[in-house]
Amino acid sequence: MDTLETRELRYFVAVAEELHFGRAAERLGMAQPPLSRAIQQLERRLGVRLLDRDRRGVRLTGAGEVLLHEGRAALDATSAAARRTRRAGGTGGAGGPRSRLVLAVKAAASHELLQKLLDAYAAEPDAADIEVLPCGMCEQPELLRDGRADVALMHAPFNSLAGFDSEELTTEGQIAVLPADHPLARRPALSLADVSDLPDLPLARWPDHGTYPPGPGPEIHGQAQLAQLIALGRTLAIFPDSARSWLWPDHTAVPLTDAPPVVTHIAWPAHSRSPALAGLVRTATRL
Repeated sequence: MDTLETRELRYFVAVAEELHFGRAAERLGMAQPPLSRAIQQLERRLGVRLLDRDRRGVRLTGAGEVLLHEGRAALDATSAAARRTRRAGGTGGAGGPRSRLVLAVKAAASHELLQKLLDAYAAEPDAADIEVLPCGMCEQPELLRDGRADVALMHAPFNSLAGFDSEELTTEGQIAVLPADHPLARRPALSLADVSDLPDLPLARWPDHGTYPPGPGPEIHGQAQLAQLIALGRTLAIFPDSARSWLWPDHTAVPLTDAPPVVTHIAWPAHSRSPALAGLVRTATRL
C-alpha cells in the first residue's frame, strides 16, 4: 500500500524528532505501548526499517531520514490546506460571509505600492477581505508554505521565489539609511564599499532562516528597534528606495549607486486555485 495516514505521519515525526518513545508519547498525549505498536505497523506496511532501536537509544535509518523530511512537508501541507480552506469558506454573496486572504509583507517595505493595491482591490465587486500580515526580512516564503499567508509581496534578490508562481510589479534602486548627523549622510550618493566596513557604524544584521549572519552589527528583531538604533548612531541599514516612507527625521537616505536593483513580485503557492487570490493578482498586475 502506497498511502500514509496523517495520524501515522504525526506519530512517526514525533518519534523521529524526539528519538525517544517516552518523550514522543508524552508530546502526543498518548501512552507509549500503542505508539510503539503504531510505528512497528508502519514499518511492516512500508516494508522498511525506519528506526534502529538498541540499548544506546533510537536512531533514524536512511529510510527514516527520508520519511521524516517527506512527513514534515506532508503535515505542513495538510495544515496549510486547512488554514486556506477556512479562510476561503466565505461565499462573498449578499449578506453572507466573505472569503479572506492573508497578504504577507515585509514590515515598512513597498508601502506606497501596498496602499495602491489594497485600495484598487477593495473597489472590485467580489473583493475578499485582506488581512495584511507584517513579517521579518525573509519570512514570506515560510508563511506561504505553511498556510499562514495566501499571497506575499516578495523582493528579489532578497527573497527566493523557488516553488511559487509570481508576477513582477516594480523595480527600484537601493538606499543606505544612516543617522542624519553621520558624515556620510552629507554625500549625494554612496557605493556598497563605502558602507560595508565602517568601524563606527556597522551594518544591521537580520535573521536568515532563524540565524544571524556573523558581523559586528546589532541583531535586529523588528523595525522599531532598527529605526531607533539608526537614530542613535549605532547601525545603518540597506533598503529598497521605497523604504523612505518610514524614515524618521533623525535618518538620512543616500542612494547606493552600485547596489543591484530590487524587483518586487506578488507571489503565491503554485498549486493555488483560489478565485479571490486570482482577482488580487489581476489587480496587482493592472497597477
